[in-house]
Amino acid sequence: MPAEILPALRARFGALVRELSKFGTVGSIAFAIDLAIFNVLLQTGSETLIAKTISTVIATTVAFLGNRFWTWRHRGHAHMARQYTMFFLLNAVGLGIGLACLAISHYGLGQVWPEFQTPLADNISGQFVGTAVGTLFRFWSYRRFVFGDTVVPDPIEPGLPVQSHLHASAPAPQSAPPSTPRAVPRM
Repeated sequence: MPAEILPALRARFGALVRELSKFGTVGSIAFAIDLAIFNVLLQTGSETLIAKTISTVIATTVAFLGNRFWTWRHRGHAHMARQYTMFFLLNAVGLGIGLACLAISHYGLGQVWPEFQTPLADNISGQFVGTAVGTLFRFWSYRRFVFGDTVVPDPIEPGLPVQSHLHASAPAPQSAPPSTPRAVPRM
């Protein structure tokens, strides 16, 4: 590999790791909210799938705000209504994945083995298995379709001289390449 490719690959990988870390943190907070609300609703006698739907919608709102304003804040945000709508549509698919895992466990396997109809089994199938599979889909789809690859340029670092329009004809010093906005490619 040519020497100039390695730094670019390292930068891309580093950006992906940072995005995954932030996405994971936001997701962990949303997961805790989802888990708490789901269990409170189960304890108050709500039906299993309705409780999961309500807890997921509330957690999704928290996740949208965290992802938009922290995880992918460096990406363009010109159409918040479109992003919000797309986020919720794609999250509905993720919810469907979680509900499918819960329904298979609770209503399918639970008909054969009653142990699959307990709150513990519902939490394992809906919260852990369903959330894990749904999260893989969510990261890929949010990154690709909701927050796109439009990059907002970094602000000029303080202390660096700014070339004025009066001296625009003078050649720039060749000591360092000009900085460009960092973009994380789609995968």
